Formats: sequence, structure tokens, C-alpha cells
Amino acid sequence: MPISVLSLMLCVFGITTGEFVIAGILPDVADGLDVSIPAAGLLVTAYAIGMIFGGPVVTALTARYPRKKLILVLLLIAVAGNLASALAPDYGVAFLARVVTALVTSTFFANAIVIATSTVPPEKAASTVSKLILGMNLAMILGAPLGTYIGNSLGWRSTFVAIALTCAVGLLMVARFVPDVANDTRTSAFGELRVLRDSPVQLAILVTVVGNAGLLIVFTYFAPLLTDVSGFSDSAVPVLLLVYGIGATAGNLAGGWLADRALMPSLVGLLTTLTVALLGMWAVGGGLVGSAIMVFLLGALGFSIVPGTQARVLGTASTAPTLALAVNSSAYQLAAALASWLGGRIIASDLGLRAIYPVAAGITVLGILTCLFAWQRDRRTAAAPDPDTNPELSVT
Repeated sequence: MPISVLSLMLCVFGITTGEFVIAGILPDVADGLDVSIPAAGLLVTAYAIGMIFGGPVVTALTARYPRKKLILVLLLIAVAGNLASALAPDYGVAFLARVVTALVTSTFFANAIVIATSTVPPEKAASTVSKLILGMNLAMILGAPLGTYIGNSLGWRSTFVAIALTCAVGLLMVARFVPDVANDTRTSAFGELRVLRDSPVQLAILVTVVGNAGLLIVFTYFAPLLTDVSGFSDSAVPVLLLVYGIGATAGNLAGGWLADRALMPSLVGLLTTLTVALLGMWAVGGGLVGSAIMVFLLGALGFSIVPGTQARVLGTASTAPTLALAVNSSAYQLAAALASWLGGRIIASDLGLRAIYPVAAGITVLGILTCLFAWQRDRRTAAAPDPDTNPELSVT
């Protein structure tokens, strides 16, 4: 892995750990800030809202800034935001610190992807994206558990100090090793927004939303599904989430490799396999061994589509790639919020908890159809003759 990509991956690891880790230290945060656990849980919601709305706005407003200088500033804000969380004297300051940190997260990810992929040939874009996403995978399987351990041993404030230090080390590595990639953007913030009117970009973002929504329902309610349906004990859930994270890491790297070779065919094939796996989990989800195997497969297949969907957005939005990637990230967060709501409605209905699996499979089928439609549209566009090179088709 190039040292420049490794530097960016470390930053992704630190920032994403800051997003995930609060779930493990939530009771301690509630006690420390003298609020209820539901109130402390709103710190998670604050981060998600900050990413959904802040990402596109911050990215559009900073579209013309030099990319390397911009990500260094964003990393400084991430360091300051996590330090503010660590030192927060009350709930209000902690809430504001989480929102500010979230506001820069999507913009950093988008610019990191553009910088990393600009240093490699186009046919290696997806695998390069997968290396950055590896930082997110490691945050799931190492960062969040380690941050929880630090919080339990030294207090929850120490967790945010450790995250701030990690981001600071990443910042120094970015300053030293990441090239100063030129930013050719000359349009205004409103000019950047025009890219969202392009139907290929809209379809690429829609593939991200619908393709991931099914699995997000399952992941949101993994704990009750594993305990109440599969029969695992509560103590087994962290181990199974680790298994999921290991599968996600393997699937992410494999998905990047496949997408480099055949982007749209690989997305269709992986989404189809994910649909089968969700139905398989519905069929064998009542047994311990079968469920444990399927947890690994769901993690692998779920993350195998992420590099391809990011590369698809990057490829369709050449005029404003960072804004499109930021909107794509916001769309993913919005899909997660909707998945949580839909899963709750399923559980509250007569269908019951286990019905989440076939419903998730059905939504993933919609993702396949969306992907097929986008693929077919690409093929029609590629096959259409160009009137500029064929005078007989020109209109006089």
C-alpha cells in the first residue's frame, strides 16, 4: 500500500472510530454528563445528522480550495472536535462537539477518495477506494473495541483523547506523505450542485441507497436477531460482531478487486449473492452454527459492494466528484436512518422480528434492478453514434 494511501487510511480509521465508539461507552458518557442514556444516545443521532446535512454543504462551499490544504484543515477540526468531546463540561458542549466533528467527516472522506484515486490509473480506482474503506473496517473490528476498553479502564474522556491523538498522527502523515493534488474546480458552490441534476449521478447514488438499505435493516437490529431468533447469549453478540467485521474487511478488499475488473457486472452479481445470503439467513437463522456462518457472509457481501458504488459515483461525476461523493455518503446515512425506522415498523407488526430478513432481501432486489437499469443505460449511451463524428446524423 502506498504510504500516501496508508496515511489517509489512518485518518479514516481515527475519524470512523470516533463515530462508532460511542455505542460502547454510552452508559459512561451518560453518567459523566449527568444525563439519561436516551439523551446520551442523541449524540449518535447528532453525528448522523451532521453528516447527512453538513457533508454536501461543507463540500460545496469548499469546492475550490486546494485539496491537501483542505483535508489538513478538516483533520484539525476533527482533532479539535474530539478534544472538545473529551473536555466537555456539560451535555450541550458535547452535543455541539459531535455535530462540528460530523460536519467535516463526509467532506474529508470525499476529498480523501479523490486524492487517493487521482494517483492511480482509472482501472485501479475501486481497489484504491477499498484500501481507504479498510480504515473503516478496522475501526469496526479494532478501533471501537479498543476505544471501549480505554474508556472502561481510564474513563470515557480518555477514549476521545486517544481518537484525537490518532487523527493528529494521521494529520502529520498526510502533511508529509500525501501529494498536493491539483484542484481544477472553477465553479461556485451553486455551480457544483449542478452535478446532482445529471441522471447517471442520480442513479449511482440511488444504487448506493437501495443496494445498502436491506442489509442496514439487518445490521441495525443484529443484536435482537442474534439473541431472540438465533438463540445466542448476550455475551456472544460482541464476538459475532467481530466476525461480521472480519467478513466486512475481506469482502471490502475482494469487492474492490472485482470492481476494478468489471464494475457493473460485479455490483449486480454481488447484490444478487447478498439477496441469496439474506434469504439464507432467514432459512437457517434459528440455528447457532448456520447463523454464525451467515454473519460472516453478510459482512463480506455487504461491504463488497461499497468500493464499487463509490467508484461508480466517482466515475459519473467527473465535473464535481467531491460533492457527489459527499452526497453519496449523506445518502448512505439517510438510508441507515430509514432502515432503522422500517425495521422498527416490521418488529411492531404481526410479521415479527425474523421477517426482517426477507424484507431486507426484497429491498436488495430493488437495488439489483436499479443497478441493471443504470448498466443498461450506460450501454445504450455507449452504443449511440456521436453526431459530431458522424456528419450524416448531424442536424442541419
